[in-house]
Amino acid sequence: MTATLDIFEGDITTLEVDAIVNAANDRLAPGGGVCGAIHRRAGPALARACADIGRCPTGEARITPGVELPARFVIHAVGPVWQGGTRDEPKLLAGCYRHAIRLARENGCATLAFPAISTGIYGYPPAAAARVAVATCRAETEGADMPSRIRF
Repeated sequence: MTATLDIFEGDITTLEVDAIVNAANDRLAPGGGVCGAIHRRAGPALARACADIGRCPTGEARITPGVELPARFVIHAVGPVWQGGTRDEPKLLAGCYRHAIRLARENGCATLAFPAISTGIYGYPPAAAARVAVATCRAETEGADMPSRIRF
């Protein structure tokens, strides 16, 4: 069984899913864009939970409680900065999705929502990022029960 994949246009912080993914920086510190919106909505306890974890390498992810969000968890994925595609950017971006799905599965999350990781300030071309996201999510959920639904 492969997860159902769908597209949502709107505010990720309002979604009632088991986990949302944050397009995080390697310090897991509140930032701008999606990261800033998630931190503002979740409240200061999210920043404290992130500080307790410390850093996260590019291409990996870490999980915290959702605090004041409708989602039970926030999975913080650190995407690559686009440098022309010659510095393992696709591999690192795929790693974000793989790690997030594994964390979701380990924490009993049937529903998961991703933003367009690395396509904002990190400059990853959106169409190329979408191809990596969809292919990785399909591959990681094939034959698995969870997550059963992934929203982009």
